[in-house]
Amino acid sequence: MASEFALIRRHFTRPARHTDLAVGDDAALIRPGPGMQLAISTDMLVSGTHFVPEADPEALGWKTLAVNVSDLAAMGAAPRWVVLAASLPAPDEAWIAAFARGFFACCEAFGIDAIGGDTTRGPLNLCPTIFGEVPTGQAITRSAGKAGDDLWVSGQPGRAALGLAQLLEGLPLHPDYAAACLDALHRPQPRVALGLALRGIASAMLDVSDGLFGDLGHILEASGVGAEIELAALPLTPLMAACGDADRAFRACTRGGDDYELLFSAPPGQRAPLAALARQLDLPLHRIGQLSAAPGLHLRAPDGTLRPAETRGYDHFGT
Repeated sequence: MASEFALIRRHFTRPARHTDLAVGDDAALIRPGPGMQLAISTDMLVSGTHFVPEADPEALGWKTLAVNVSDLAAMGAAPRWVVLAASLPAPDEAWIAAFARGFFACCEAFGIDAIGGDTTRGPLNLCPTIFGEVPTGQAITRSAGKAGDDLWVSGQPGRAALGLAQLLEGLPLHPDYAAACLDALHRPQPRVALGLALRGIASAMLDVSDGLFGDLGHILEASGVGAEIELAALPLTPLMAACGDADRAFRACTRGGDDYELLFSAPPGQRAPLAALARQLDLPLHRIGQLSAAPGLHLRAPDGTLRPAETRGYDHFGT
């Protein structure tokens, strides 16, 4: 049976690109570029809570890092370094090798150096900490949204929720859409290029991990504003085509999580640049409403009527 250190050398030691000292010492040494701030985030994935125990290890390796990369994208930061702490029930080398393939595929996709971490025996628990760089003063936070700003969301929120429903409930999905929904769940695509391009454009931003409306609530609270969402502007048509159920499509889009799309606000004067950016990145950007001075979240129906909505998202300790 391979030792802990042999497993680390074999599967988690790779050449570094922008690191002074990486894996193999008591600590890594990194040096942010001149005029840069470090952006740091950690996001734990626990078996039975964030993924099923029988999850494909290669896909899990990708997702373990991707959800952390998404946090930096949401700040307009470029990912640079990651450390990984993991508890494993057993030193299953085939499982570890597959996990490492997925993890380092994500490292390669986004130019990240894996510079250390720790392993121990225990329940399956994966906890990366990611470090990135952003020019000083240019990080996009949740707290600078202004009443009158447009609200935008990238890509297709809701696909991962439908994929999860198929996996756990047997929800039938149209064959033309099922694979995309499962890919969204298992291999989310962090919107790093979009996050970097939104510096100087977006006023507030975060990534959608716990549901569109729930995560919007964090922007509203931090910025001290409310919001009006145009029901007709929500990207529901592909979700309807996938599941054939209007209510399910609405809930997947607004309450489902795990898509890791970017939700952001921007002044109305940025509409043309954002349309050009969507074309440049080949990524849909949906203008779904506006921030408002009136507190709370309200939904505007096509006939113009308003009704209040909850900004409650997924809560690990909720009931």
